[in-house]
Amino acid sequence: MVRCTNHVEYDDGTEAPLNPQLQPLIDIQALDLRITEIKEQQKKIPELIETAEAPLKSATQHLKTLSSSGETLVKERRDRERDLEAHEAQIGKLRARLTELKTNKEYQAHLFEIEMANKKKGEIEEQILTLMERVEKSQQEAKQAQISAKEAERQFAQEKAKLEALASGLVAELAQLDQKRGKAEGLLDKALLDRYRKLKAGRKDLAVAPVRNGICFGCRLQLPPQLVAEVKRSDVLQTCTYCHRILYWDGEPIPVAAATNETLENEADDMQETV
Repeated sequence: MVRCTNHVEYDDGTEAPLNPQLQPLIDIQALDLRITEIKEQQKKIPELIETAEAPLKSATQHLKTLSSSGETLVKERRDRERDLEAHEAQIGKLRARLTELKTNKEYQAHLFEIEMANKKKGEIEEQILTLMERVEKSQQEAKQAQISAKEAERQFAQEKAKLEALASGLVAELAQLDQKRGKAEGLLDKALLDRYRKLKAGRKDLAVAPVRNGICFGCRLQLPPQLVAEVKRSDVLQTCTYCHRILYWDGEPIPVAAATNETLENEADDMQETV
């Protein structure tokens, strides 16, 4: 929480009265900034979970593709094995008919038919061997893909648990901040609170801006010396000449004599300029 240094110290070490509305106002802004930050984080959590799940989805899809491809190869191999059985049966019938042939011409033609059937059988056997190798390779790839998918699932579960824990923590913190904000609002005048809300609605970052080295850290412009002196005194709320934000001093407390002298010198300068 930002603590306001917007006070003046007397020579005996005591402090000049601080506007009682200033610190609660600064506190409310700090709470609002943190509340906004939490809400932005909450919006990102579903996207972060989705991003964390992406490797798991990819690994699962890869495993599914490999499994489907492996099943297709197994089916194709079984079809080829049935074709081989059919050809072997056909060759057996052709061989059995050899004894029934009467002429040499018929015999030679039949032998050629058997030879072609055997050639076809050899081609099917080669296809089966190739398919067996592909099935084995596919099974190995599927096994590795299954391991990868399980690891991706483990990592996702771990990351999801972290993000859900973060979400729960943000909800709890948000509830605490809302409670603190309610208490801080109770310390402010309604008119000032309404003014703060309007400034906050018009300014995306700060409605209450610190002053350091004579510069408004809301608009980053150099403030008139007289206004800086008034901000340091802190007895009346001051606004930036340029951006109209409510100002508070964020430097070192200054001795009351120095503050008074600085104010008088600025007033004298103003009078001389008028003359």
